[in-house]
Amino acid sequence: METRRPNSIGAQQPETLGQDDDDLSESESESEEGIQELEEEIRELEQQVQQMAEKIVDFRTTLPGQLKTTLDSILTAQRPLFDSPESQPGCSNQPPTSDVEEPGAALPGEVQKEAEKAQLLKQKITSNASAIPIVLNRMKEGMAKIDKLQSSNKVIHPAFKRGRTSR
Repeated sequence: METRRPNSIGAQQPETLGQDDDDLSESESESEEGIQELEEEIRELEQQVQQMAEKIVDFRTTLPGQLKTTLDSILTAQRPLFDSPESQPGCSNQPPTSDVEEPGAALPGEVQKEAEKAQLLKQKITSNASAIPIVLNRMKEGMAKIDKLQSSNKVIHPAFKRGRTSR
């Protein structure tokens, strides 16, 4: 069964009934599939949000304790060690006597100076250790320059020549 529809010019075109219905059902099924895909994507995103929330709760419960123990250990490592009378060998029954001073005993001012010296030494060691990679790079560059000069025909002072090791 055919019906005729006028087109813009005025001519009649044959068209079958039900063709528009098929187009509508196809577009509806496509839109339903699109909706289902979007819903699935929303579910996945909600799961990811839930996992992130669980991680945040976990971090909030564990990190403060970890930070506290880390900070305590760092501060303990930086704290200077002082010899206390209790840690010295001897009788534990004898109370420490501060009114009688021995000739070799350290005064509180001397202890403070020793602590400052120890702290200064630690700082120097740390700065020297952090400079090691830079010094190594400079050494490698210098050795490369020496090797380059050795390959040329120029005269090099013997102090700057590398000795050959035979092993």
